[in-house]
Amino acid sequence: MPSHGYTRIMMIGTALVALALVSGVSRVHLVGGAAIEGEVVKETETDVFVDLGHTILSIPRAQIDRVEAKESSAPEAVASATREDLILRRRRPAASVDDNVERVAEGVVLVRVPGALGSGFFITDEGHVLTNAHVVEGEQDITLTVFHGLESTEAQTVLHEVEILAVNPYWDLALLKVDEAELEGVRVVSIPFGRMEELRVGERVFAIGNPHGLERSVTQGIVSTSNRANAGMLYIQTTAAINPGNSGGPLFNLRGEMIGVNTWHIPGAEGLNFSIPVATVESFVRNRDAFAYDKQQPNSGFHYLDPPRKME
Repeated sequence: MPSHGYTRIMMIGTALVALALVSGVSRVHLVGGAAIEGEVVKETETDVFVDLGHTILSIPRAQIDRVEAKESSAPEAVASATREDLILRRRRPAASVDDNVERVAEGVVLVRVPGALGSGFFITDEGHVLTNAHVVEGEQDITLTVFHGLESTEAQTVLHEVEILAVNPYWDLALLKVDEAELEGVRVVSIPFGRMEELRVGERVFAIGNPHGLERSVTQGIVSTSNRANAGMLYIQTTAAINPGNSGGPLFNLRGEMIGVNTWHIPGAEGLNFSIPVATVESFVRNRDAFAYDKQQPNSGFHYLDPPRKME
């Protein structure tokens, strides 16, 4: 279900209700039976302001019956996790961007190749990492920097034993693998996959990456559209800022789930940024054998030779 939504407001009644600020996603019950879900961000003597994701709605107190924290289902409350192949699912309740950063930031890494850098993120505890194909294009000398903690003064671990398992230049995706021996003693935070069918236009999202080498930068915005077509591909268009160095980093929803891989933006334009949808990412991971990396053909999957001609 989307993090934010609302029903039509029914302006009925004049009762004055005293409310306490409820943090997180709340359900505002209106006089007359309608309800609105969103984050209560401000209260005054006369109004309550609710963040719906794409706008902040001012509701007169006289129209409010009560405000309560949105109840979570049991699976969300315990943050249940399942894994299908390399796909991690973890259902958690929606939270603020700053709370989500604490959940997932350590799973985002800096990907460095000779003369260039980008972003990536762990998807398994065994060291599988996703990034953009153009970040590692034509390269085999790859290092990953894992950040411990959220501040620039926190420790870092540089991983050198990194190989490319699969690459698809058309989808602009690459799957990397860190040698498990090098991961010994390193805390790995795996990023869960979201579901494309739950993505809603207008919902709030955020990105974590390394734009221009500025490590662990966080930007936020909304989903402008979930199916922007360009050059035969579909992208999520978002207002969350993406710059060179963000490439390969994750786009998150407010559950801390990856719903896209950041890939490009329109230079000189404000708020026109694009991410590869999670549905495409999931298909790439599940079909990675079809895109298996071949050192002799570094920009494609396995290269199969033509069969010999039949002898005359």
